[in-house]
Amino acid sequence: MPKFVIEREIPGAGNLTDAQLREISQTSVTVLKEMGPGIQWLQSYVTGDKVYCVYLAPDEATIREHAKRGKFPANRISAVRALIDPTTAE
Repeated sequence: MPKFVIEREIPGAGNLTDAQLREISQTSVTVLKEMGPGIQWLQSYVTGDKVYCVYLAPDEATIREHAKRGKFPANRISAVRALIDPTTAE
């Protein structure tokens, strides 16, 4: 299944409390369960004013539907074309 990186602009994201992050995560998981196995959240990275999420989904439309249902921004959705890490240099 294709992998996507979603950039979500959320002012003050880096200052959210553990409780707030838990609540956002619970909302996301609830929506994912409603949508079925065609979309999977792998992980997210919280920065100062953005959250970068990594998802598996059949297409960008599915990612947008998740964002709409969860009331999350999805400012940029990028399909992952390749994965590199330090072992790529070997």
